[in-house]
Amino acid sequence: MLVNTHEVEIEFGDCDPAGIVFYPNYFRMFDAATARLFEAALGMKKIAWTRRFGIVGIPMVDTGAKFVKPARFGDVVRIESAVAAFRRSSFDVEHRLYNGGELAVEGRETRVWVGKDETDPHRLKSQAIPDEVIAAFSLVGNQHVE
Repeated sequence: MLVNTHEVEIEFGDCDPAGIVFYPNYFRMFDAATARLFEAALGMKKIAWTRRFGIVGIPMVDTGAKFVKPARFGDVVRIESAVAAFRRSSFDVEHRLYNGGELAVEGRETRVWVGKDETDPHRLKSQAIPDEVIAAFSLVGNQHVE
């Protein structure tokens, strides 16, 4: 499976008054990491692949994290992201954030491949994930590091 890795520098605005990353900001980082993962697999930015596959997006329906070690203003962390499982219209993403080479946060997301409901354009509806998308994540030796 494809593993995408990128680095993030912790900014002052990411931190709480104690000087450590305010936990919701990890979820913002993981959301961006998921977009980068799909970009690495599909070879195009999120705006392009949502248009190409005719979907609205990939909203989260479940998320969680285990916080092991803090990160502070000025730290450069490394995030490794991979799809752990694909189902018909949903999939699980796992993130591992390392600070100073040590595991700091483990995150997980369950997301759904979503388009507009053909019977009611004001509603969303899950769609089957295209085989082409799933195949892009399982190419042997497919690893991207930024």
